[in-house]
Order: sequence, then structure tokens, then C-alpha cells
Amino acid sequence: RFRKIIFEKQWFYLDNAIGHTYGTTFEVTSGGNLQPKQEVEETATETKEAGTDNRNIVDDGKSQKLTHDDIKALKDKGIKGQEIVQQLIENSTTFRDKTEFAQDKYIKKKKKKYEAVITIVKPSTRILSTMYYAREPGKINHLRYDTLAQMLTLGNIRAGNKMIVMETCAGLVLGAVMERMGGYGSIIQMYPGGGPVRAATSCFGFPKNFFDNLHEFPLSEVESLLSGTFSTETLPSDPEDNALAEEESNGLTDEKQTSLQETEEESAPETAMEINQTEEQDAMDINAEDVEFKENKEKENKDNVREKQRKQWERRKKLIETAALLREKNADGLIVASKFHPTPVLLALLEFVAPSRPFVVYCQYKEVNQVCYFSCYSSMSFYRCLVFCLFWVLFFLKVLPDRSHPKLTMSGGGGYLLSGITVVLDKGKSDSSNLEALKMEEPSSKRCKVQDFHC
Repeated sequence: RFRKIIFEKQWFYLDNAIGHTYGTTFEVTSGGNLQPKQEVEETATETKEAGTDNRNIVDDGKSQKLTHDDIKALKDKGIKGQEIVQQLIENSTTFRDKTEFAQDKYIKKKKKKYEAVITIVKPSTRILSTMYYAREPGKINHLRYDTLAQMLTLGNIRAGNKMIVMETCAGLVLGAVMERMGGYGSIIQMYPGGGPVRAATSCFGFPKNFFDNLHEFPLSEVESLLSGTFSTETLPSDPEDNALAEEESNGLTDEKQTSLQETEEESAPETAMEINQTEEQDAMDINAEDVEFKENKEKENKDNVREKQRKQWERRKKLIETAALLREKNADGLIVASKFHPTPVLLALLEFVAPSRPFVVYCQYKEVNQVCYFSCYSSMSFYRCLVFCLFWVLFFLKVLPDRSHPKLTMSGGGGYLLSGITVVLDKGKSDSSNLEALKMEEPSSKRCKVQDFHC
């Protein structure tokens, strides 16, 4: 049985959802079980009679005849939420006087409260980013979903690319890049600390082949890789030493066990006269069980040691393959969205990006991205560097036609993006020679513009 799922004060189990398609609507029954909801044609009697305005309606708390105890009694009888909502409508003294819009709003509010209905949808970048931004924005550095969409567009994320991703957004940006690439191409995830965090990536439900071309590399080894001193021997937490230590500790425990057995054997002749033949047979059976248990324990420890050595060997092998991919320095793009200062991270990782390739940096604060922008501008190795803020407005339609208003609780901004394109400067030529070459290549109509720009 699956574990209990708690979502918005409602708990249920997902056992009965296995085998149904995405988009299926379920009704939560007693015991937290899910049952596919039967589609029932809604009658129009609920909103048939409606008032012209709500100016004479007073919210004094006396318009509903059903009390809280009455509603609880209906739930205890097993009456479904749809029937409870219908009874609330019938026992409301002001429902018929409300406008049609107010009636629909009332019905939606009561259905959300009393109808235990859920719909299972297929995970996607939009759904997961919306969920994280609404519930736990701190885990994704307050990265809004429209900002993430702009990052994917500016980074030219497409199938067949070789991308470098450095993010501390719980794996949300990595999952978005993997979804856009569709399992084609390769992705190198740069991670700080002991290992990559992919909590949001696992929620996408990608097939196994999506992870075949996903590589990882520690951010702390970038400098050694650029200087040519990178080696897997310098990596921390070597399980081989731990394995030897475990073997030694196992040997010590074995010696203790053998010494205990010897002492038991020495004391056995002294007590042999006091026990009968049945007790001797029981003792022999117990000793045989102890020996068998000890052998199984030794075998299990050796298997654990071998498994740790195998995992360590696979990890080192993957790091060597990832280092070889980075040494090619032909990545098709770079995405940075981390809680660290982006300037040193960006300048170091751009060494692995090929010329004429885009890069995108997300930061929650404007001043940090401005410092990163001026660092890129002074290096003269980038073209079309831009820093901009995203402002997204959601409008709602009102009751009257041709009227709308924005959402009053929307966010003030979606963070700041720095985007640009990598270029290669020919340092062997002077500025004057570059200008003369530009004059020869450009048509005559544009030569004056180049001259004026140089002056």
C-alpha cells in the first residue's frame, strides 16, 4: 500500500489511481480511497433565478439554516459533497437574491470546501514551478515560472545540445532543461557540496534513458580542471579506506567471538556432570545457530564492502568521463541560477562554452547581476550582454463586458536575468587593423557609420 498523501487538509491513498490515465478525476471516499468520479449532468435549476444586484444582502450569519452540527451529521451519514452543497443552496435564504456571478462564486466556494475531488495531472515544468513558487519559493530562490520560461528561451535549450547547468533550485531548472531537450543531447550539472540535489527533478517522472546522458561534476574541482591538475584521487570520502577499516573491525569482532567460544568450551567439562543429555543437545543446536549467524554476518559485511567499492569505482569513472567532456570546451550554452554570487561561477564555467553560444544568469537581486554584468563588459569576451527584470501581470475578467482588472496579490517582480553571447577576440591584431578589415568587409553604405562609431 502506498503511503498516505496529505494535500490541503485532505488525506488519501493512491492505490486505486494506478492504471488510470492522467487527467482522471477521483472522488475521495471513506478510508481515503480514491474512486473515479462519475460525470453527472449539472442541472440549471441552481442559477435559474438570480437577482439584479447584491446591495440589499446583509452578511449577518443568519442566512444559512443548516448549522455546523447538521453538516457534520450529513458527513457522518456518508452523504456525498455534491448533495451537501445542494442542501446548503436550498437552505440559504439569500441565494436566490444574489446575482448570477455571486451564485457561481458561492457554489465554487462550497464545492471546494465540501467536495473531496482531486485530479491527477501529468507533471510538467509549468505545474512544478507554479507549485514550488506558491508553496516553497525559498527552495527555488524565488524563481517565478515566467522567468524560468525566459531562461529556457534565451539559453536556446533544444534537443541535441550540450548544456552546462549550475543551479541550487532543488533541481527544478535541471528538470526544465531535461524536459525541453527530450532525452537528446547531454547535460553537465555542476554542483556545490558533496553531491547534486535533484528533489524537483525526480518529480518529473522522466524515463530512464533521460538520465543516460546526464553528467555531474563538483564545482570545487573546476579550478583544478582548468589548470590541468584535476585527479579523482583528491576527491573526499574514499570508501576503500572505510572498507579496510570495516574488515579490520570485523576481524576484531571475530577474535572476540572465538575467544568467547574458547572460554565456553573450557567451562563446558566442569558443568557436564550437572546437565542431562537433552540440555547438551540444545546447547549444540544453539552453538550451530550462532556459527551460522556469524557466517551470514561476515558474508553480508563483505558484500557491503564490495558494493561500496563498486559504487566508488563507478563514481570515479563518471567523473573522468565528465571531465573529458568539459575539456572539449564546446558546450552549446550555460545556465546559472544559484544562491552564490554569479560572477566567479560564470567566468569560470564560460571557459567550457564554445564561441557564439548563449549564457543566462538568474539572480533574485539587481545589484548582484549588475556586478556580474560589468565584469562581463570589462572582459570584452561577450556580446550583447543585457540585464533586465521581468514584470508579469495577470488580468481577470469582471462581470460586466469589456472590463478587467489585474490580480491584486501578484508578485512585484520575477528576479533579474543576465544574458549574453560568447565571442572570441583575435588578440594578435591591433584595433586599427581590425577597423581596416571591417571597412573592407562592410558595404560602402555602412563604412561611414563604422568610422563615426570609432571616433
